[in-house]
Amino acid sequence: MKRIMKSKKIENKLSFKKSLSPNFSDRNNKRIKYVIIHYTGMNSLKSCLSKFNSRSSEVSCHWLISKKGTIFKIVDEKKSAWHAGISSWGKERMLNSSSIGIELDNPGHGKNYKQFSNPQMKSLEKLLSTILKKYNIDKKNILSHSEIAPTRKADPGELFNWKYLAKKKLAYWPSEEITIKKNIFFSLGDKGKEILIIKKKLNKIGFNCSKTYDFDLLLKSIIEAFQRRYLPDEINGIINSKVCSKIENIIKNT
Repeated sequence: MKRIMKSKKIENKLSFKKSLSPNFSDRNNKRIKYVIIHYTGMNSLKSCLSKFNSRSSEVSCHWLISKKGTIFKIVDEKKSAWHAGISSWGKERMLNSSSIGIELDNPGHGKNYKQFSNPQMKSLEKLLSTILKKYNIDKKNILSHSEIAPTRKADPGELFNWKYLAKKKLAYWPSEEITIKKNIFFSLGDKGKEILIIKKKLNKIGFNCSKTYDFDLLLKSIIEAFQRRYLPDEINGIINSKVCSKIENIIKNT
């Protein structure tokens, strides 16, 4: 905790504190195209800062926002922070080098997962506004950790307010124009050409489904990640008319 320093420095009119991590690497000339939103998954801000400051942890991020809305700079944006891990989106693999990682102080699933505070979301709004303008990032490239690593991660989860960010033009949210009335239901283990069609559409959005007719465990994980982002009241890994309608709405606006 001794490494935390109060800072009056304004980076693009952004106020923050420093708690710099030794865990970073070069970007290898990769362009910054993505912002990945995480939760810390730890019980306290102090523990999280300690972990980021420990070389042995081999994890970090660029920015951390406390529940009170305080912004901490953990790794300089010019460097690659170690936050995404094994990840993919579209043709991109291992997104650390092409992304900025933002961690939100929240215990996460299985501990004491809770709503993200208003001060936290307001600070995130300021931070994202700065980052998007600085790097000219498409708002469709503001992603959750669960979207880029669906078999491993669930953060920031269904309690994160994507609609709030979308209203501020800081994230993507699809229109509600297309509604598929037919109830489409696939259970785990089913096979069929319709499943492959759904997989191809999810791949077009950015996910990386297998190219088979099987409703496999990877697809279930991807559907759950999709639901956490776009249908947070119904996370069950089941493809139904709501899921299909939302996919069609996104495809239409891609």
